[in-house]
Amino acid sequence: MGSAIGQSLPVAVGVLISPLPIVAVVLMLVSRRATVNATAFLLGWFLSITVVALLVAVLVGSASTDDGGPPAWAAWVKIVLGVLLVLLAVKQWRGRPRAGAEPETPQWMQAIDAFTPVRAFGLAVLLSAVNPKNLLLVVSGGAAIASASSDTTEQVVASIVFALVASIGVAVPVGVQLAAGERAGAVLDDLKGWMVQNNAVIMAVLLLVLGAKMVGDGISAI
Repeated sequence: MGSAIGQSLPVAVGVLISPLPIVAVVLMLVSRRATVNATAFLLGWFLSITVVALLVAVLVGSASTDDGGPPAWAAWVKIVLGVLLVLLAVKQWRGRPRAGAEPETPQWMQAIDAFTPVRAFGLAVLLSAVNPKNLLLVVSGGAAIASASSDTTEQVVASIVFALVASIGVAVPVGVQLAAGERAGAVLDDLKGWMVQNNAVIMAVLLLVLGAKMVGDGISAI
């Protein structure tokens, strides 16, 4: 179990510092339904990551060899996922806003103030399990779990731990808001502005590092 958690932990940290979900929850914390919407978003984020990571881990793990090890093609899955992450990193870097230019923001950011808890939950699912960049990271985490363990119980526990770590970035602003109340407003607003401005660069570096790691792990397993 420790191996499964350890293998997936770097990817979970990558999901943790993904800027857009952090920006989303910060915007919710300054909206009309701050606490309930942010909590719904956090729940949707955690559950969807758990489900996707576990599904990938179980599907890949079910094809394990007779000795309980991962199938030979699992290494190639890691390599392919790693290459895709690197390609996304290049795309993010090329699309970064130039100096002095304002970054483009998704339309849903303008509508967050009118969100209901259901829409907040749904946005979390979209950002974690449908958004290509985050989906690739979560799938990579599930593949890492499967490559380390074919035991279903261990995969379940590792997927939950993976999702918990991946949710820290979203949970911290909620905790700051609950602890500091109105005093947290300025801090959260500064965090949101910095994340929006540097989203492309953060994701490019993150995807490149994790992609290179996945390729390296895959090559070493061949």
